[in-house]
Amino acid sequence: MNEVKNKKKGGGVLFLIIIIVIALLTLAFGILKGFGVIKFAPHSQSRKERNNPMNVNLGNFKFGKFASRGKYVARLYITGVIQEANETYNQEWLLDTIDYLEHDESNVGILLVIDSPGGTVYEADEAYLALRKYKNAGKEVWAYFKSMAASGAYYIACAADSVYANRNTMTGSIGVIIGPSIDATGLLEKIGVKATSFASGRNKGMLNYDSPLTDEQRKIMQGLVDETYEQFVSIVAAGRKKSVSEIRDLADGRIYSAKQAKENGLIDSIGSLENAEDRMKERLAISLGLSSDDADAVDFRDYEYIYQAPFMRRVFESTTGVSLKRVVDENLGPSIKYPAYLFQY
Repeated sequence: MNEVKNKKKGGGVLFLIIIIVIALLTLAFGILKGFGVIKFAPHSQSRKERNNPMNVNLGNFKFGKFASRGKYVARLYITGVIQEANETYNQEWLLDTIDYLEHDESNVGILLVIDSPGGTVYEADEAYLALRKYKNAGKEVWAYFKSMAASGAYYIACAADSVYANRNTMTGSIGVIIGPSIDATGLLEKIGVKATSFASGRNKGMLNYDSPLTDEQRKIMQGLVDETYEQFVSIVAAGRKKSVSEIRDLADGRIYSAKQAKENGLIDSIGSLENAEDRMKERLAISLGLSSDDADAVDFRDYEYIYQAPFMRRVFESTTGVSLKRVVDENLGPSIKYPAYLFQY
């Protein structure tokens, strides 16, 4: 009995020590940061700094093996939900990287390595336009799809000269979504709660939970979705060299397997990442007038966004074994308050 009590007491003391240590570390961290002793390099440069490629911060890049000289292709990873910033994707970092590669004379191409369900309209289009600008500098863009390259991720890939996919890839989902709009008026009335919002016009408060959508508001929201959808269709048609009507027949929001996507002209080939790299080298040898030996010497470098979690979160997760990201992902579904190119699964 005494042994059990001693174990419990020991465990309680250990827990108390951990809490005290965390508190002291937090206090010290705050003091050092306040006095400027601890500083952080930004994940990416400002747009002004980005215009000068010599000043671009190359921190947060993960490099693979590469030769110290010669030409290279950048494997540029697009992973997770495409939005301003999250743990696997950062828009500013992506734009900075594309801009840097555009101005690097040793860089001859980008191979997008995509594993994403899509994301926001704004960020997807911004990335697409950045890649188009990169291509205008006379460089190649190819894309390789891993497990998923859907919706906004497929939108970005339409900037590529050629698209490869793994045989188990899920792609397509060409469409736009916004919502859900939740009307809780019936529930509130049932439980005796009265909610009131004040707005300057009849459509200012639309999509609020305390009022049902009117027919006019439905038309407004559907109009936004339809306009963005037409932009998506036109981008795919241009990228895949098909008519708008052909793409519209395919763009009902469905997901396609790699085989189905190839049959419908949404991708060019099915194979491995290594297959895509070999074919890209062959293509570069022709476009750049390289010999076969020079083409083989073209190297691939990895550019991948690396997220750095806040200090206290790292301490919490390492001591408890609980992933906060997993908790959020598993318990909170997406609430999309803006048009998005996002595959819902």
